[in-house]
Amino acid sequence: MFLLMSFLTVVVIGVFSITSPDVVAIFGHSKKLVPIYRVNTPEKKLSISFDAAWGADHTPEILRVLREHNIKTTFFLVGFWVEDYPEMAKKIAEEGHEIGNHSSTHPNMGGLSEQKILRELKQAHDIIKKYTGYEPKLFRPPFGDYSNRLIKTTREFGYEVIQWDVDSLDWKDLSAKAIEDRVLKKVKKGSIVLFHNNGKNTAKAIVPIIEKLQSKGYKIVPISELLIKGNYYIDHTGEQQPGSS
Repeated sequence: MFLLMSFLTVVVIGVFSITSPDVVAIFGHSKKLVPIYRVNTPEKKLSISFDAAWGADHTPEILRVLREHNIKTTFFLVGFWVEDYPEMAKKIAEEGHEIGNHSSTHPNMGGLSEQKILRELKQAHDIIKKYTGYEPKLFRPPFGDYSNRLIKTTREFGYEVIQWDVDSLDWKDLSAKAIEDRVLKKVKKGSIVLFHNNGKNTAKAIVPIIEKLQSKGYKIVPISELLIKGNYYIDHTGEQQPGSS
C-alpha cells in the first residue's frame, strides 16, 4: 500500500507540473520572472519607444517630429546597427533621447546560456558607449524573447528588462491611420508603446498620436522617467507596482 501511494503521489505531482505553472512553483521550482511591460502610475504619463536593428532611412524624420513636439523618448539600439549608422546613433544621443541596449546581434535570447547573454549585453553596451558616450541602463530583448536566466543575468549586469504593453505593429507597414488607431485604442496611464526607427509610416503616425495624447493631458517621457524608483515589484502581468509583493 505504501509503495502504491508513493507511486500515485509522484504521478499526481508530475501531472500538475505539466498542466499547471502555478503548481510547479508550489513544488519548489523557480518562480517565473517577468520584464516590465507597463507601470502602475496615477499620473497621466507614458512612454513611446523605438527599436533600431535594420535601416535608418526614416529615422531623421522621426527625430524631427520628436524635436518639433519637444518629446524625449527611448531608443533601443542593436550593436551592429550602431556600427552601421554611427552618426545616426550619435544624433539620437545628442538630441537628448534615452538609449537602451537591444543586444549586439539581435538573436533570440531566451534560450541562450548566461555566458552568451553576457556577451550580447556587454558588446552592445561597449559599442553604444563608444559611439554615443551613453551608458544604457535598460535592456529590451530582441523579439520580446526572454527567460528566467535572461532576466536574472540582465539584472545582475545592472539593467532593467523592458517590454511593452502596446505594439504599434508599424513593422508590418500598416498605414499611418491604422497605426494611430491601434495605439490610441490601447494606450493608458503607464503604457510603454513599441515603435521601430525605420517603420515606413511611423513618422507620419506619431504626429497625431503625440498631439492627441497631449490634448488629453498625457505627458510623454523616456522609460527611465516613467519607472517607479525605490521599492517596487513586478506583478504576474508585467506591471511595475510600488511597494513590496
